[in-house]
Amino acid sequence: GIFDTVLMAVGRTGCAGWLNVEAAGLQYLEKNGKLKVNEADQTSVPHIFAVGDVIDGMPELTPVAIQAGRFLARRLFGGATKLMDYADVATTVFTPIEYGAVGYSEEDAKKKLGAENVKVYHSIAMPLEWNVNSHRAADGDQGYMKVIVDKTQKEKVVGVHILGPNAGEVIQGLAVAMRCGVTKEVLDDTVGIHPTFAESYTTMTEEKVEGAELKKGGC
Repeated sequence: GIFDTVLMAVGRTGCAGWLNVEAAGLQYLEKNGKLKVNEADQTSVPHIFAVGDVIDGMPELTPVAIQAGRFLARRLFGGATKLMDYADVATTVFTPIEYGAVGYSEEDAKKKLGAENVKVYHSIAMPLEWNVNSHRAADGDQGYMKVIVDKTQKEKVVGVHILGPNAGEVIQGLAVAMRCGVTKEVLDDTVGIHPTFAESYTTMTEEKVEGAELKKGGC
């Protein structure tokens, strides 16, 4: 087919193998060139630590590496004990229409918590700046938002996904709320700012149902 934009995200390959780490007693994963570490960022050699993209199974994001490095330095030299928390790290894909996410995907939530314990709310909305853009308005473009909750924990929010302008700005605030244990009820009780796209997560009522058509809400 013909597309306006093609995104190829191949990830990153670790370079641990290039460093001859085996000479220091370290084992690296040949499949991706990365190192295995424990919860304290410690490698198989007790006095050698690793943070950032070189470690296996963790988010490949610069702020993650910076935060992990800070915590490691404080533990090694400042007497601190706090470990890096790699859960619920927000991220954004800065494509022409941004995509922001934090927490579980819908599929991972069902695998981790059980499909019967997961409920998904979603909505579409017209961002204000799109509404005043004749081309976008004519094309009927919409933004999309999804909130995933754990029904066994009073609908605690375990994942949020946003597709629309400035998704990165919106998802950053929601990441803080998730770390505080926000529930769907708290989102519902929050007064939104009108007319903003982010307002949609305070007015979301439609549950995602297989085969059902999602209709635009709002005024």
